[in-house]
Amino acid sequence: MTGQNARRTVTANISLSLDGRTTGPGGEYDMGWIAPHAVSSGARDHMVRVTGTATTALLGRKNYEGFAGFWPAVAGDEGADPRDREFARWLDAVEKVVFSTTLETAAWDNARIAGTDPVTAVKQLRERDGGDIVVLASASVIRALLDAGEVDRLSVTLCPELVGGGARLFDDGPSASWTLASSEATESGALCLLYDRAEG
Repeated sequence: MTGQNARRTVTANISLSLDGRTTGPGGEYDMGWIAPHAVSSGARDHMVRVTGTATTALLGRKNYEGFAGFWPAVAGDEGADPRDREFARWLDAVEKVVFSTTLETAAWDNARIAGTDPVTAVKQLRERDGGDIVVLASASVIRALLDAGEVDRLSVTLCPELVGGGARLFDDGPSASWTLASSEATESGALCLLYDRAEG
């Protein structure tokens, strides 16, 4: 490592089907197959673990709008799962960098429009003080960072579903080797996997 600022760990967090999809054949909002696996106890524990050391969250426009419409209310909901409330409070407080060519402002507390591409933004963020940086389920942002070699850790919730169509996370691109850091099976049958980029 060349210093804390230069090596803020960038974690890409996403759910995938067994056939490598981020959405189903119905289009970008066909993600109902993820829901049973996202709300399991193991998946909730995994999300808290992945985000616990992060002080910056990266979001595409669609995920930003979806998250902003849902999570702020969860933070104060006494009936919600405590891990969901913990994640919601973290999400409220964390620096949120939003990548959008259509949004001009981001109204959520501590959110801002990036004003640049994900690769440039991450390189700038690595030069600033802070904890880890996590990309929250935004496939286009993750793909751009993977192509540029700017992802240090992959957090994949592998759902036991063959959805048969839809967008894939991995297209043809640069090759890379990864080392399994942890693997936890959830009660829904999903696997919560953490991979670190192999050195060299």
